[in-house]
Amino acid sequence: MSNTIVYADIFDELKAQVREAGLLERVPVRGTIEMIAIILSITVALATAPYWNPILLALFLTLIFTRSVFVSHDILHTQYFKNKSLSKKLSYPFSAFILSNSSSWWDYKHNVNHHTYCNIVEKDEDIRALDGAFTPNKGNSPFIKKYKHIIFWGAMFFMFPAFIAQSYKFVIKRKLWGEFALMLLHWPLIWGTLLYQIGAMDTFIVALTMNFILSPWLAFGFITNHLGCETFSEEEAKAFSWMELQMRGSRSLKGGKIVHWFYGGLNTQIEHHLFPKAPRFNLLKVQKMTKEFAQKYGIPYFETTPLMAYVQINDALKEY
Repeated sequence: MSNTIVYADIFDELKAQVREAGLLERVPVRGTIEMIAIILSITVALATAPYWNPILLALFLTLIFTRSVFVSHDILHTQYFKNKSLSKKLSYPFSAFILSNSSSWWDYKHNVNHHTYCNIVEKDEDIRALDGAFTPNKGNSPFIKKYKHIIFWGAMFFMFPAFIAQSYKFVIKRKLWGEFALMLLHWPLIWGTLLYQIGAMDTFIVALTMNFILSPWLAFGFITNHLGCETFSEEEAKAFSWMELQMRGSRSLKGGKIVHWFYGGLNTQIEHHLFPKAPRFNLLKVQKMTKEFAQKYGIPYFETTPLMAYVQINDALKEY
């Protein structure tokens, strides 16, 4: 019996345990409550904007935008509702309206490519950041060699605008004009309302403050998932089972409910990749089961503290 078949059998056993515990069941009620809470929160924030200090308003909107990113991510993984088409439509208020982000772009980039081809260099564009600095296929740019730390860590403060730019590029290239129109509504709905409510200067302060909190919050969360982990060629990955590919290419973070909230469940990255449809609300329980399972079978489980994850990423960056 080959290793691949053994790994598949082992994963089936873990999946059966997780399913039996009810941790793969969708959470339509809890998900709906979270969605309604976000919509009510941004409505209140925009309606009461003149009564806020612009910095405090920016902090509150940053919180709403961040939760919108995580909720949109979860909806598109069909964690709330089983119906894929319904889930896509329900993601638009959070992705298109609140974020001016493309659900189609994220679904293709993240769900289709990244989750299917996790850390496979030729397929997973996320791992090819900074001229392949985190892969064996590193480039040889003198400029990047000299300024790699400034470029990489500095880019963390521009993650959100980069997401928006990539979204618009994707929908225009694919001629997704309906979604393009929904994304454009973001500007009058959010920023047009703020301009009318608090004027240009305070709106500028809100926008600037938001970007330089929101971007690093998202970026410092996303980079812990896979950067500095093992990467594989497409040929190497052919010998791996689903479980082996996801566990070897992912990193989970230590910490309880506060860490789980701050990272939007992405701290349980191994579990999210093994069970992408498992609701974020259940992933800490899934993590406990997965760690115990890995220990039982002697399977390596890659977990560090958040701080150590950044140290590991920086160490990997040094090798460029």
